Amino acid sequence: MDLIWEGLEQAIKLYAGSDPELWQITWLTLKVSGMGTLVSALIGVPLGTYLGLKGFRAFKFLNFLAISFINTGMGLPPVVVGLWVSLLLWRSGPLGALNLIYTPAAIVIAQAVIATPLVTGITLAAVKQVDPKLRLQILALGASRWQYLLTVYREARLGILAAVIAGFGGVVSEVGAASMVGGNVKGDTRVLTTAIMLQVSRGEFPLAIALSLILLSLAFTITFILTVFQQRKKEDIDAHE
Repeated sequence: MDLIWEGLEQAIKLYAGSDPELWQITWLTLKVSGMGTLVSALIGVPLGTYLGLKGFRAFKFLNFLAISFINTGMGLPPVVVGLWVSLLLWRSGPLGALNLIYTPAAIVIAQAVIATPLVTGITLAAVKQVDPKLRLQILALGASRWQYLLTVYREARLGILAAVIAGFGGVVSEVGAASMVGGNVKGDTRVLTTAIMLQVSRGEFPLAIALSLILLSLAFTITFILTVFQQRKKEDIDAHE
């Protein structure tokens, strides 16, 4: 209990203080997690939509195979992602010429790989839940492809927002891949999760607890904002029914 109280005290001091390193770490955490989530949404939402609405109709086995890969990816171990992204970005790797290893961009890439299956899988499920009769009615009324997609997105928007929330939750709490591809370099690639891991390895448990509370606060704040937006959309749907 003493360690917990010390951690709480340190967290309050860190919140009240103006430690530039802390705010730099917090800002980097928010930036790379936000970018990782954005990239995963830009890839995952269209991919989930395609598989949910159309897929490989002529080759059903390919459709099952693609969905199986996505479902597997939803539980993909972050350290595995970190290993393969490191191999690709390492100086002797296929993408070594880009000099991305041990940079914030490398963390964004790894986080996007982790979050994309989550966003894709949940989007796919949300799109499939849209009433097929409604989809046929939209097409029968002569809607264009874009009008059709926008209507489907409007009907599935709660599930798509849930996909984005899940994607953000998956990347903001990730430590293995971020440490492997980012290197946990002070002032450059150190984020809150890798900073916590470092303090634990040093035996600085009160500071680790304080940093964990800051990470939880950050994750809760962003998730709360997205949840409020999602629930407002739900209330709008209920009001129109």
